[in-house]
Amino acid sequence: MRLHELQPDHENKDKKRVGRGGKWRTYAGRGDKGQKSRAGSGKFQPLIRRLIKRFPKLRGYQFNPLSDVETVNVGRLKHHFEDGDMINPATLVDKGLVSRQKGKLPKVKILGEGEIDISLEVENCDLSKGAKEKIEDAGGTVKE
Repeated sequence: MRLHELQPDHENKDKKRVGRGGKWRTYAGRGDKGQKSRAGSGKFQPLIRRLIKRFPKLRGYQFNPLSDVETVNVGRLKHHFEDGDMINPATLVDKGLVSRQKGKLPKVKILGEGEIDISLEVENCDLSKGAKEKIEDAGGTVKE
């Protein structure tokens, strides 16, 4: 007898085809309870669900109203500019007081915190009420 001549002593049993109905009040050949007894239990989860679960969950309130407006206080201007200088977004970027946003000049708002004693010319910048008063009181001008 050789290895390729080996045969089992019993005949092959037919595979049970489950889930095809059955007698009244039975489980259609699937048995009782459990994952394998339920319909659709061996299928893959949908692809879109797998993609959704990969993204991180951003928790908390995600609102920043001034994200596209750079702010500068009046008190910082006297340390970086001389008497009679012109102030606009380009000069503020050059001095490093504000940074570019996506490669463009940002919108700039000058706020009134601090004191100023030099006259400055301000253009193309938004100003708070207090900042405008302080700049004009120091002898500066504001062009809108």
